[in-house]
Amino acid sequence: MQENRQPFDAPIPGQSLTAAVGSRPWQSPPKYATIEDALTYYIPRITSEEMYDDLLDIMELGVPLTSLADTIQSAGVMQGLHSVDVGVLISPVIIEMLALIGDEGGIEYELGMSKRVDEDKISEGKIALALKSMREQMPEAIKQAEEKEEMGEEPAEAPTGLMARRA
Repeated sequence: MQENRQPFDAPIPGQSLTAAVGSRPWQSPPKYATIEDALTYYIPRITSEEMYDDLLDIMELGVPLTSLADTIQSAGVMQGLHSVDVGVLISPVIIEMLALIGDEGGIEYELGMSKRVDEDKISEGKIALALKSMREQMPEAIKQAEEKEEMGEEPAEAPTGLMARRA
């Protein structure tokens, strides 16, 4: 249920693009410029008592560790702690730290690195193989139809439709 709001009490579209350059934390030089500095910031925080139980609860919910690590490092980028490239480079270490915490807590966690296969989607390779097989079978089918006509058998019904060839 929506509260009683003023109809024009909302951000203007594009308002986020009007801030002065350098006024946002991520637009300034990062606090931690190297991978080592960033990890010395994150490791004590991830392994702290305050975060330990929360991380275990999140892992029990089935959140993949890759998503959790991306969230942690993205928040660091938005706070101006490190740059995007440092965040990408420290993600595998954060994932390993989270896995260690999950192992210590006896939690079955999902890494999030397995490739998901959509059963309803047919791969492009299978489609290409099917088309190749059809192309190979088409001349044979045409040849069989011509032989039937020569022998006086009923010819197959002529194809109709938008894509049918015309004689």
